[in-house]
Amino acid sequence: MKPSADSPEELPPRDTLRRALREVRISVTDRCNFRCIYCMPRAHFGKNHRFLSHADVLRFEEIARLARILRGMGVGKIRITGGEPLLRRDVDQLIAQLAQIDGLDLALTTNGVLLPRLAARLYAAGLARVTVSLDALDEAIFQRMSDTTMSVRDVLAGIDAAAAAGLHVKVNTVVRRGCNDGEIVPLARYFRGTGHILRFIEFMDAGTTNGWNRAQVMSAQEMLAQVQAVFALHALPPNHAGETARRYAYQDGAGEIGVIASVTQPFCEQCTRLRITTDGRLYTCLFAEDGADIRALLRAGQTDAALRERIANVWRARADRYSMLRSAQAPLAQNALRAGMSYLGG
Repeated sequence: MKPSADSPEELPPRDTLRRALREVRISVTDRCNFRCIYCMPRAHFGKNHRFLSHADVLRFEEIARLARILRGMGVGKIRITGGEPLLRRDVDQLIAQLAQIDGLDLALTTNGVLLPRLAARLYAAGLARVTVSLDALDEAIFQRMSDTTMSVRDVLAGIDAAAAAGLHVKVNTVVRRGCNDGEIVPLARYFRGTGHILRFIEFMDAGTTNGWNRAQVMSAQEMLAQVQAVFALHALPPNHAGETARRYAYQDGAGEIGVIASVTQPFCEQCTRLRITTDGRLYTCLFAEDGADIRALLRAGQTDAALRERIANVWRARADRYSMLRSAQAPLAQNALRAGMSYLGG
């Protein structure tokens, strides 16, 4: 007999809107070597900012234990994030532990500048896929967006190193009107034919530190129109249920791009994603105001069954649909998550 909606045996667990838990993003550090204006603006993350202490951060064995429990609950995909996850010392050792979990699709998101040193180690540890953030090819625009001493050349070198090591590469670009919206076609032209999938993302109101303004949101349709004015495209079907990006292929076979329209075309109804912060809190939405502590249970010696029950109960209580509400009732107040994406893992 099929379990009922609130049955503790139902796997994967489903929330109040019947969305299944299938994907988890795990942040391994709240630190970053960039100060991107939409994520960690320097005015809020300057030299006096207090990052998490070593004791507060989930240990690799704790992350691996949670990953095994989540896999047993039906989760098929885990993405390692930050902050900048490659700043976490020996992160390839964590990848090696996670890669041993049967049937787990494992990926990592990074700004790319440390990939020339680490890509081969990550691949050898068992990582197959990496997503690199790059918001501009123009050096001045890149510097303005990322507020870093690094160069576009450093990110491109990281992408090349990842590909040379054997990693499958995607490139993510957050587009902010009036800032880097002129970079859409140059980026599309650069990555055409490379085998790397480029995705354009609408500027989102995650947290209260990024100065979000609806007027600075360039819609996915506008981004797509810029590319289509130069290169012929056709739509592709989603790879899987709940995929956030709308996919398009170049008519001449030169590759694929995607657009992520969480502001103008919300996809809350299909969201299957849980987030675990660096200090071990469960968040059921990028726009959530608070999370549920799982670290305390880990360090109190609770059984796997107890941890699994805690995670399942958090998910079953989930009713998040912030982007849909924002779209239907605009303007909404900007969400109250104080630390923003750098804490939550993007």
